[in-house]
Amino acid sequence: MSRIVLDSSALLACLNGEPGGDAVTDQLVQAVMSSVNLAEVVGVLVRRGASFERAREILDLLEFTVADFDRPLAEQTGAFVKHTTSRGLSIGDRACLALASRENLPVLTADHAWSDIDVGVEVRLIRHT
Repeated sequence: MSRIVLDSSALLACLNGEPGGDAVTDQLVQAVMSSVNLAEVVGVLVRRGASFERAREILDLLEFTVADFDRPLAEQTGAFVKHTTSRGLSIGDRACLALASRENLPVLTADHAWSDIDVGVEVRLIRHT
């Protein structure tokens, strides 16, 4: 199985047992996620009632790599705003796409708004409805 970039929506689908989450589980060991997207996942878990410590415990059980959000990724994330604003993508979404672009890897997401964005990244949806 090849490496893949993981969007926060895909990891949350996995954690919440949502449709398509099993496709994420199958690829976690090969997955890399931007630290920005990890922050989003922690934020969602805490907002839904988990303590920060519990959110860390949950995420520590999963095997995936976290990529630091460095200056080149920040710059590419900013550059993607031109191609993604009309689709409503957040800075986290663009950070995920920037990491996929840099690593030349496909991205796994549950966000259908990404399906026809042309930034030179292969987008794989975990669910189609």
